Amino acid sequence: QVQLVESGGGLVQAGGSLRLSCAASRRTFSSYAMGWFRQAPGKERESVAAISRSGGIQYYADSVKGRFTISRDNAKRTVYLQMNSLKPEDTAVYLCAASTQDQYGGSRSSRYDYWGQGTQVTVSS
Repeated sequence: QVQLVESGGGLVQAGGSLRLSCAASRRTFSSYAMGWFRQAPGKERESVAAISRSGGIQYYADSVKGRFTISRDNAKRTVYLQMNSLKPEDTAVYLCAASTQDQYGGSRSSRYDYWGQGTQVTVSS
């Protein structure tokens, strides 16, 4: 079992930045591919970004390319999502997820086995 705890969400004005963190409980963190997803009220969960076990492969949804950056620190068992130039449409609950199935989980939520509780990001216009 892996516990994932997100932090760093909050209220920010459009154009601002936030840095989300997701800390994992297991020392085997480096063996997990990681992803960030988000879910807005009334909408389906969507993939935002993903990163491979080593960090060498990254994926970004078209809607966040050039604005968001995913990274990981395996020594700290933490994955990050740096969000810049935030827009009101980025408002959602952001969840991190861990995949034990693949070296790189990609954008499909079905490839992820463990999920955090989420952190709220609200961007005001």
